Amino acid sequence: MSAPAGLDFAAVESFLDRHPELVEKWLKRRSSLLAQAAPEAEERPGHSSNGTPTALGGPGSSLAKGGGPVAPPETAAGGLQRRASQKELRRSFARSKAIHVNLTYDEHVHARAQEPLSSARRRALLRKASSLPPTTAHILSALLESRVNLPQYPPTALDYKRHLKEHNERQFFLELVKDISNDLDLGALSYKILIFVCLMVDADRGSLFLVEGGAAAGKKSLVSKVFDVHAGTPLLPCYSTENSNEVQVPWGKGIIGYVAEHGETVNIPDAYQDRRFNDEIDKLTGYKTKSLLCMPIRNSEGEILGVAQAINKTPGGAPFTDDDEKVMEMYLPFCGIAISNAQLFAASRKEYDRSRALLEVVNDLFEEQTDLEKIVKKIMHRAQTLLKCDRCSVLLLEDIESPVVKFTKSFELMSPKCSADAENSFKDSLEKPSSSYSDWLVNNSIAELVASTGLPVNISDAYQDPRFDAEADQISGFHIRSVLCVPIWNSSHQIIGVAQVLNRLDGKPFDDADQRLFEAFVIFCGLGINNTIMYDQVNKSWAKQSVALDVLSYHATCSKAEVDKFKAANIPLVSELGIDNIHFDDFSLDTDAMITAALRMFMELGMVQKFKIDYETLCRWLLTVRKNYRMVLYHNWRHAFNVCQLMFAMLTTAGFQEILTEIEILALIVGCLCHDLDHRGTNNAFQAKIGSALAQLYGTSATLEHHHFNHAVMILQSEVQSQQNAQPLLPM
Repeated sequence: MSAPAGLDFAAVESFLDRHPELVEKWLKRRSSLLAQAAPEAEERPGHSSNGTPTALGGPGSSLAKGGGPVAPPETAAGGLQRRASQKELRRSFARSKAIHVNLTYDEHVHARAQEPLSSARRRALLRKASSLPPTTAHILSALLESRVNLPQYPPTALDYKRHLKEHNERQFFLELVKDISNDLDLGALSYKILIFVCLMVDADRGSLFLVEGGAAAGKKSLVSKVFDVHAGTPLLPCYSTENSNEVQVPWGKGIIGYVAEHGETVNIPDAYQDRRFNDEIDKLTGYKTKSLLCMPIRNSEGEILGVAQAINKTPGGAPFTDDDEKVMEMYLPFCGIAISNAQLFAASRKEYDRSRALLEVVNDLFEEQTDLEKIVKKIMHRAQTLLKCDRCSVLLLEDIESPVVKFTKSFELMSPKCSADAENSFKDSLEKPSSSYSDWLVNNSIAELVASTGLPVNISDAYQDPRFDAEADQISGFHIRSVLCVPIWNSSHQIIGVAQVLNRLDGKPFDDADQRLFEAFVIFCGLGINNTIMYDQVNKSWAKQSVALDVLSYHATCSKAEVDKFKAANIPLVSELGIDNIHFDDFSLDTDAMITAALRMFMELGMVQKFKIDYETLCRWLLTVRKNYRMVLYHNWRHAFNVCQLMFAMLTTAGFQEILTEIEILALIVGCLCHDLDHRGTNNAFQAKIGSALAQLYGTSATLEHHHFNHAVMILQSEVQSQQNAQPLLPM
């Protein structure tokens, strides 16, 4: 069919405007044929198998309108073309499948619908008809027959959401809510919220600021870790809290601060016409901000969690509309719920990590309770690890009972910043402050205030606080920004010192969570320090006791002249002394004669020979026992000798020597001589009623008996220890 004469472009355009359904059919047919055109020529592009040129979809083509294999048509001469091979049939079948998969327009729609289409329906069908994949991979696949399968990439998540926004706004909104409902990573969640807000209101860029700070930190502020995010950024960025640069806005300053403080929505057509706008970011980035839409994000209790900001409505930075405000206002409550959940999850993880760290602190503190310096070093190291601060100090009071605050010991530790091996860095970074700095440290006014009041002090800006002494920076050369100082208590709820940390590593002031953690940490530190101090006091008391015992032993031990005197003396026989008689009269012997009589008892019973007791040691021991009896009316040395003499008479005359063993006989004689050592002349009841040292040491049951026994053991042990070459009195 030949084209009519005089047909120009204007006439064709006018005809197509009057018949839009023909345009739709033509676009559908041409898109299908273009997808099949190139693979049609197997040997030479644009030629049939017999070498004659063919038209696209014409008699020489192997594709019909439906895209499937058809019977070969007749030639002009009435004959048949050669039959298609199996290879060609397989390729035709594969091409027909691909065509039906890519087909996005139903050619039978107009056959079923007799009524004319509306303009909105026509535009929708045109979009569907022209929605063939535009990527290079799909175009090459349609035009080339290659042995290499080019990759077919699915639409991105943002493309899918844009498609939903155009066709199903309800499903689009639900998708955005669902995507943020299960994300507990605050950084990734903030990024998603920004991307989705920009997508909803057609903004070019966006920022999200979250509220940080509290009463302990002094002032609240707005902090953004995902700032100035472009709307076309991928949905899942490589987000890193450590490497991201935070943008901090003071509370109530600028448009962001105004929205957070007043809780109002701000929609500005031209940002540079608003006096609250700060153009420093535009100067740094080179980006021109025109329209702004800022809205507060609230939690379920109505508290403001942050501020979402959309920048420059596309295209061209047009002002944001009332519909944009309504859509954003509907979406942000869901964002508030998601942010609250993420913050609660982050807080729970933080508390878990801190609880585990406190358990490690307890383990460290109670492993080492013998050296005060070591345990304080562990405390400072743990404090820096937990609170991530520059400096840590521990000051101990000289006298916890005194109303005057005076520190006697100070410990200082600098932080090993960014160290891979904290333990080695801890050892290397331990400081010994100069004398001037140490003097300032123990006279620290903030530490003295905490020690006197028992209340923690948290200073966010040291130079703005009148309690801070700037002389510290001049002495140490260290710039102090923030201070957290808490008291250290012992188990009796007495202040024994203070612990102080300076300057968080991230530059922020110490917050409420830091203060609570430090106070809990210091409770365990107080117990550990108090136990170490008590251990040191016990060691000193033990040393004092040892010295006292040495002195007493020296004065309670007989002299060498006395030992030599009895060692050289002649010992009378038993018959001469009469000590084997039950009716023996002890007043017939003086104190020295009782020593010789006791020596005769040991020799007569054969204990000196049997147990190889050194005679000099035996003399010294008897003289020492006599010296350790007090001059009381009854329980004295004469009473001890009387008991021993009666036991000797019973053993020798009553036949007990044949019944008892030799070691039992030795124990009986020694026990008789020592059974009332250091008797005070009073009974156990008296000792208990007056609360004497003996009653406190041994209790109220058999107080003096325990004391006599321990005193006897002490004399027996000292007898061996005082003479290196002396033989023990009793067999070991």
